[in-house]
Amino acid sequence: MKTTLNGVAPLSHLGVIRVEGEDAAKFLHGQLSQDFELLTLSEARLAAFCSAKGRMQASFIGFKRSPQDILLICQRELLATTLKRLSLFVMRAKAKLSDASDTFALFGLAGDAAEKIATHASPEWSRADFGNINIVNLYPADGISRALWVAPVSEAPPQGAALSAADWAWGEVRSGIALISTPIFEAFVPQMLNYESVGGVNFKKGCYPGQEVVARSQFRGTLKRRAYLAHSEVPMAAGDAVFQAEDADQPCGTVAQAAASPAGGFDAIVSLQVSAFEAGGLHLFSASGPALLASAPPYPLLADI
Repeated sequence: MKTTLNGVAPLSHLGVIRVEGEDAAKFLHGQLSQDFELLTLSEARLAAFCSAKGRMQASFIGFKRSPQDILLICQRELLATTLKRLSLFVMRAKAKLSDASDTFALFGLAGDAAEKIATHASPEWSRADFGNINIVNLYPADGISRALWVAPVSEAPPQGAALSAADWAWGEVRSGIALISTPIFEAFVPQMLNYESVGGVNFKKGCYPGQEVVARSQFRGTLKRRAYLAHSEVPMAAGDAVFQAEDADQPCGTVAQAAASPAGGFDAIVSLQVSAFEAGGLHLFSASGPALLASAPPYPLLADI
């Protein structure tokens, strides 16, 4: 698998929201699950944009190009809707939001390409700058290094072997970190995708939409759903339902992100009831559908508080 997940992939499925101005960090601090005021120039963060009920409407990889220039990388299919909703809350804040997807080029680096180009960004969410080029180190996929390359479109693209979009998508799944897409819009609170365990939620920051629900889930020990890795021999996609054989009436989980596996079959990140994961006997689409084999996420989970 290491020879498969190796090279440079253009990330056309992702887009860029740019937030500029002296209140850029303060504004985002009040809207997202992450603390952007304390975010340094040498790191990036995962962040969620939630409804008042704590359900994720979008998620981002965010970082500061400068104290007054912040980029939010998200699924392109949700960018316009997310930008419109975020803009409603700007009001008197000195912050300008824009779709900068045509201004910046995005590439994924994996394997040798990540290790050679992103040599100074080894811990997850650390960031290295090479002139106008920003590189964010991502969570690995089965031990394989991965990084996000962001730069103005005028910069030459990163050099390396070509990596297919399909293989990059599989690496995203194997990292265990899903970004919100249209089929799972408002389907989960952050903890249902393990965001609190991979740096996506800051419980010490101030209020943001849905903050009370997110905090209550964590501090009252009511986390009944978690994200796991899963494999099936049949195709699956975000939004597909997961059932247990003993309960045909209601699903016990939802596919959050999926991709074809280079080794055959399909891999996915699935949000499941913890009890369903422990019991096993999982199936796609219905209680008698194709078998689904779930396994633990590839990182430790933050314990309930």
